[in-house]
Amino acid sequence: MITWDLRGHGHSDYPADPSRYSTALAVGDMLGLLDEVGAERAVLAGHSLGGYLSLEVVLAHPDRVEALVLVDTGPGFRNDDARDRWNAGADRYAARLEERGLAGLAAGPEQRLDEHRDATGLVHSARGMLRQHDAHVLDGLPTIDVPTLVVVGRADEQFLPGARYMAAKIPGARLVEIAGAGHAPNITHAEAFDRHLLEFLEPSEAA
Repeated sequence: MITWDLRGHGHSDYPADPSRYSTALAVGDMLGLLDEVGAERAVLAGHSLGGYLSLEVVLAHPDRVEALVLVDTGPGFRNDDARDRWNAGADRYAARLEERGLAGLAAGPEQRLDEHRDATGLVHSARGMLRQHDAHVLDGLPTIDVPTLVVVGRADEQFLPGARYMAAKIPGARLVEIAGAGHAPNITHAEAFDRHLLEFLEPSEAA
């Protein structure tokens, strides 16, 4: 198992140039990491923005993906108004971080103030990777041809509809809704999350 920090996050590099933060570059980072460790194919597991980026990888490079685990994420928007509202929220998030630094992070179990060096990378990520531009990921869901597990906290009202939509559109996808969990079921409900993940990764012979 390999865990990694998106550029601008955690212990990865924080480029000062905003143009160094884009979906295309993030996909390149993921493929470069697989190349570095000699992995031809991998199970991609992504939470929130990481899940969206995992969808970008499987659509652009299906030969590199063995299976998908999508956790409290969404596939983007077809409706322009909905996309504009999302982008406005991303811009507000970036502006809040510019003004308040890491103290501007929303409270939640998935956020730790000590996991980032500063807020600069998060600001650039919000404007360069979090913003949405079209519906190509959403439109590509029916073409995904790898085993897929979609996990969502049932209390995560913002991402619950998208999770259900992805599970319905990705052929053969399995949907798990974890009762009582919000946006970070892997942290707040780790036992249930781990059980479903292991069942997906290591199915019994009877299954």
